[in-house]
Parts: sequence; C-alpha cells; structure tokens
Amino acid sequence: MNAEAGHHPVLVRGDDDVLVRDGVLRLIDERVGGADRSLVLAEFAGEDYLLAELVDAAQTRPFLTERRVVVGWGIHRFKAAELGPLVAYLADPLDSTDLVLVWQEGRVPKALTDALASAAGTTLNPVPTGARGAKREWIDEQIGRTGMRFDQAAAALVETSLGEDVNRLVPLLLTLSAVYGDGSRIGVEELTPYLGEAGSVPPWELTDAIDRGDIAESVRRLQRMLGGGDRHPLQVMVTLTNHLERMLALSGSSARSEKDAAGLLGLKGSTFPARKALDQGRKLGPAKIARAIDLLATADVALRGGSAWEPRLVMEVLVARLAALAR
Repeated sequence: MNAEAGHHPVLVRGDDDVLVRDGVLRLIDERVGGADRSLVLAEFAGEDYLLAELVDAAQTRPFLTERRVVVGWGIHRFKAAELGPLVAYLADPLDSTDLVLVWQEGRVPKALTDALASAAGTTLNPVPTGARGAKREWIDEQIGRTGMRFDQAAAALVETSLGEDVNRLVPLLLTLSAVYGDGSRIGVEELTPYLGEAGSVPPWELTDAIDRGDIAESVRRLQRMLGGGDRHPLQVMVTLTNHLERMLALSGSSARSEKDAAGLLGLKGSTFPARKALDQGRKLGPAKIARAIDLLATADVALRGGSAWEPRLVMEVLVARLAALAR
C-alpha cells in the first residue's frame, strides 16, 4: 500500500480484517522507515483505549526523532458523537505527526470524512474492488512483494481459485514462502497442494453462465458459491429470484432502452443490470420467463422441506434447468 499523501492523515478502511491488517502494517513500515520504532511509533488497539489518548498522542511533538507515527486501530467502535476530539484535531493537525486511522466496519461518519478532507488526508482501501483487471493487478502486486516468481499459469490459477475470497491470498503467500523460500519460482505443480478448496465467485458469474445457457459452467459456479463461498442455498435463491424478477418486470413493458429499463426497475447508479435484464428477457420471451419463475417456486418449496432431496441437489437441478431454458 503506497500512501501518496506524504505525511497527511490516512484513513484505512475495508471489511476484510486480514487484508486491512496487512495493508496497515505495510503502511506503518513505509512511514517509520529506518527510524527507531520504539521512539517513532505509537499504536492504540483493543476495546479499552480512549479516543482522547489517541488524540493526545497525535498532538504530542516528537522527542529525539523528526516525526511520530500514531496509529488508531478500530476507530469504527466509537460512535459518531464521540469523534468530536478527533474531528477537532484534524482541523489543525500537527505537521510532525503521521496519523493512521483504521476503520473496519460500517459507514464512516460524514463529520470524519469532511475533517479528513480538510486536512488533505487520504482514504485507502486495501481490499481489491472493481473490474477483474484491477484484482489481477492487486494479486500480482502482492506476489511481487514476496520475492517469489510465479509463472503465468500459476498466477492465473491463484486468481481463479481464490475467486472472491481474496483474504486467503496473504496466508497462501506466507505458506509458499515458508515452504519454498524467497526467490523461488512457483509453477502450478508447486502451487496446487496449498490452494485448498476453490473460493467463492460473485453472484453475477452464476447468472451470466445461466443466461449463456452453459449448463456445466452454471453448475460449477453454483458449487463454488455453496462450497468455497459458504453461501446457504436460500441466499443463492435470492440472487436467482432477483435476476428473474427484473426480467419479469420488463417483459411486455414499454422499455426500449437501457435507461428506460433502469427507470422502470428503480435502479440508481449503474444501469448495466437493467441492460442485462432487458436483453435476456427479450431472448427468453414471456413463456420461458414464466417457466423459470415456476422452477424457482418449486425449488423454494423443496428447500423448505417439501422434498427429500438434499438442498445442494435441489439447487444443482434448478440451475441446470434454468440454463437449459436459455439455450
């Protein structure tokens, strides 16, 4: 993690404890540099420290060093009304203090984000988001930090195996480094024994495979969601229901464009889901949409005790039948 904001305050946020902790530790290393950590670094963590202690440390001038690095872990545990002293400090932060705040749960209060902005601070999220290319770049960056050399096939296998479970990457790299050593070349043969079960995939990978009519891939995506993703079948049912209900809402409507469809569905932000629902609904037609809804209803009853089938089997048959409809 490279904070380009120099010595301005930094708020590190994210909902993955492993990746956030790894990112903060690297940020601390960057800020401390070659200085004596016992003199430079002040960390506040746990459930007992007071916000006033953190602010006092941030306001304290360095002794025998040029700068101080002050880290507040778990700032999210303080209520918005309790953040007043920190907000007041950020209005006029000490120029010799590198303040790092770690927020891991819930929404950051507006007063704090505004105060951070006024102090020319930076918000960093070490958890990769967005397009697949961005995640691959992040994975490559983490691999590069280890000193190990992954061949192209091994790097690609890491990405596909982890899926959404990117928090498994740091422990995986630590294990590989311990086994093979720094500077080692890692191929598929060296990597495979340590990958474990394939991680989850985002819901849209399942619905996209279904929409393509790819039965085998649809079932594989489902298995990864139920296995590596540890999702309950009823959670997957919600994904499938929402997907089909959008098509049903647009079927026979006056929507002719992506914008029209988004308006009818009440979508805010990206209109891409509306485009997908409009196109796939036209491809299926009213009769197949109705049949798909019927399949969902039957599976829902089966999952709630209406069948002796195992829930996983119910979902696999449902997904296969939905994909067959799209052929």
